[in-house]
Amino acid sequence: MIDWSSCHDVEPDPDRASGAWVFRGTRGPVAALFENLEEDASVHQFLEWFPCVYLSKARHTLAHAAKSTHMAA
Repeated sequence: MIDWSSCHDVEPDPDRASGAWVFRGTRGPVAALFENLEEDASVHQFLEWFPCVYLSKARHTLAHAAKSTHMAA
């Protein structure tokens, strides 16, 4: 499991079920990025669908997830 608390580009949203993680300053769910990538969407397509999310935040979030996954292995 990824520890999102150390990623500065995301934050929990207490108004969403169980405090789902969103991109900081937005209501764009972090899970939506990964769900869309799993369905073969590109990062740029995701950004079109969630214009509130900046490319830099998406990239930093993906890098954080990759680093967290690598450290857990």
